[in-house]
Amino acid sequence: MAILHVRNVPDELYENIRRQAQAQNRSISAEVIVLLQRALAGSDRSQDEVLSSIRRRRFYNPLEAGAPVSTTLLREDRARSRGRFFP
Repeated sequence: MAILHVRNVPDELYENIRRQAQAQNRSISAEVIVLLQRALAGSDRSQDEVLSSIRRRRFYNPLEAGAPVSTTLLREDRARSRGRFFP
């Protein structure tokens, strides 16, 4: 098995990996391997698949899924912050 050394890892990144490894009951090395495997697994999609996915999301209509209109939510939130609410 190969050995990989990584230098100059930012302290904040190292701490995030350490905490995640601890939460998953893994060593830091094992956690880094899992993170690398996950990152590389998503790169198997072809450019056509990625573009097709983007096109599908581009025409997604939240109203058809029953989601509220964002401008209505903003108006309600602004009214609440001013101390008045009109449903």
